[in-house]
Amino acid sequence: MPAVTPIAVRDEDLQNIKYDSNGLVPAIVQEHGSGQILMMAWVNETTLKRSLEEGRTVFWSRSRQEEWRKGDTSGDRQFIRAASYDCDGDTLLFVVEQEGKGACHTGNKSCFYRSFGG
Repeated sequence: MPAVTPIAVRDEDLQNIKYDSNGLVPAIVQEHGSGQILMMAWVNETTLKRSLEEGRTVFWSRSRQEEWRKGDTSGDRQFIRAASYDCDGDTLLFVVEQEGKGACHTGNKSCFYRSFGG
């Protein structure tokens, strides 16, 4: 099992995050090493803090209206190796070590397995 590594965060960094009208911000998840984009999910202030403190991705499900930690039921866990936010503070990037089959609920490694026109 990969090591859990909490991500140090400063309060001023958290204050720079701009949540939408629903209190959410998108988080892009990228695989450490390969650089492959695995998925995009939503976080709120609580799940962002939990993700950084726990060193594992924790998201907010808009459809179920509840928190979910990636891999708790599937075993396809994500261990955060780096976390950053963009210049506007309205998009997050988690670089993760992916465990299991992959990130997509369909069983694919990445949620971005379909190409336009192909």
